[in-house]
Formats: sequence, structure tokens, C-alpha cells
Amino acid sequence: MKAKDLRELTDDELERKLAETRQELFDLRFQSATGALENPARMKLAKREIARILTVRTERETSLERS
Repeated sequence: MKAKDLRELTDDELERKLAETRQELFDLRFQSATGALENPARMKLAKREIARILTVRTERETSLERS
């Protein structure tokens, strides 16, 4: 998802998406360790998505503090 799409989600949906993506990254790491990972690039994409979600969450927290 793009940051624009993530900004449209509610806080609960954003937290749910973060949990899902972190679980996916865990699963990908597990597959990598066992040699069953078919698409290593997906790990990089999952890390980027987690970073995007955390960025949007931080933006929201910062905007609330300034208000």
C-alpha cells in the first residue's frame, strides 16, 4: 500500500494492518531460515510497508500533539 492509502485508514485499521504485516515478515523470516522462501524480495517489501505504517502513525501522533 502507498502512504496515501494508509492515511485514509482509521487508527484501528492501521494497527491491524501493522500487526498483519509484522506477522507476514515473521513468516517470511521463518521461511528464509528453513530455505523455503520463494520470493526474497517480498521481505524487503514487507519491511518497507511496516516503515510506511509507522511513519503514518507517527505523523498522526505528532499532529495531535501540535493541536
